[in-house]
Amino acid sequence: MRRPPTAPRTTGATGNSDAARSTGAARSTGAAGNSDAAPEEPVRFSGVREVVRYNWPLYAAGCLAAGAGLALSYRLPRPAAALARAGAVAAAALLASSTAATWWVYDRSELRTFDWLAELLPGGPGEHLVLSSGLDEASRPVAARWPRHAQTVVDLYDPALMTEGSIRRARRHVPPAPRTLPGRHDHLPAATGSTDTVLAVFAAHELRRTDDRHALFAECARVLRPGGRLVLVEHLRDAANTALYGPGAQHFFPRRAWLRAGAAAGLHLVAERRIGGLVTAFTFASPPAAPPDAPPDAPPTTASTGKRLAP
Repeated sequence: MRRPPTAPRTTGATGNSDAARSTGAARSTGAAGNSDAAPEEPVRFSGVREVVRYNWPLYAAGCLAAGAGLALSYRLPRPAAALARAGAVAAAALLASSTAATWWVYDRSELRTFDWLAELLPGGPGEHLVLSSGLDEASRPVAARWPRHAQTVVDLYDPALMTEGSIRRARRHVPPAPRTLPGRHDHLPAATGSTDTVLAVFAAHELRRTDDRHALFAECARVLRPGGRLVLVEHLRDAANTALYGPGAQHFFPRRAWLRAGAAAGLHLVAERRIGGLVTAFTFASPPAAPPDAPPDAPPTTASTGKRLAP
């Protein structure tokens, strides 16, 4: 579970910033264009504050463990006291490292500016879906940056599948925007081949079962146009995240899990980018359309260059 974005102040396509903020930038239409203006600089400590608010039981447990270990160290014999102090130091260090990592990624890195998305999608997202699993992290900043690109926000939250207390607390604090559409991981509210891009920012890892994640990727592949893009943003269960988040990194999935989900859906990885050292953005592509005059067994070509792709 991650935190909500800071709503940027922007006029959007209609010139009405209040409407854009109140709807979560649910949908805007017009000629495809790209605004070079990045969202406003976020509040310096807003990320840490929100993560602690939604995950306060874990932080409280860490503080209690550190305090209890230190208190016990004064009552135990020397060998046991040393172990108790070491445990207290370890608990305090984990709290400090995870808090510092959260501050860096969510308050100080480029994650919130969406410059990384402009690099992954140089022409912008086009007509796109923004997926969330209880907490929408992307729709407003993306709509602010590309106000003329049509956007639909889909909430995949399912209390039967997503049982973490942090999600419930986050939804009480930040309910879905009024125009957000309800959806399921195995049925997105969009027609087949109807969208250019699907954005899943810290949303897919809330589906804990492999079959559910694969079903979501299959749905993304269904709604994408030929050559469309799925942009997935997640922490990974890797050395860097494990070192800073400790056991909490087990909530993340390893890189190979996402690559397998993409391959199972017929999507291929075309770009991968690290954000703030701890978050990874993957870009998966749906197969391009074959030219009308291509023989049935010919490999597809790209629409822009006509270059043959490896089968």
